[in-house]
Amino acid sequence: MTEHIGVGVIIINRDGQVLLGKRLSRHGYGTWSFPGGHLEENETPIECAHREAKEETGLKLTEARLGPATRDIFEESGKIYLTHFVIAQCHEGTPRMMEPDKCEGWQWFDWDKLPTPLFKTIESLIAQGFRLSD
Repeated sequence: MTEHIGVGVIIINRDGQVLLGKRLSRHGYGTWSFPGGHLEENETPIECAHREAKEETGLKLTEARLGPATRDIFEESGKIYLTHFVIAQCHEGTPRMMEPDKCEGWQWFDWDKLPTPLFKTIESLIAQGFRLSD
């Protein structure tokens, strides 16, 4: 199996809600996921979070800090992902669907009312005890 390094961006709005999009790519099709993507060479997870948030949602993050990480095996694709989560604030702007071939659209959710099914990395994050107030 091939191992990849990814970044998931937990974007929190003024009301304390998180941004999720419904995936259209084969990897996790139909699941709800944070914005994010692959870490590029010589890029930190924080830099990746800023880039991916802008590329996928058009939003500019105002604050960002490194959060926990998960390691997930995706049997169906033969991939292993080490995902670094970045916890970020964004109090201005409306998320836009910048990559309509990858995401059905963006919505804000309360942490205790997340939709299902969730992308595997988010399930792992929750299973390891992460709470938004951490």
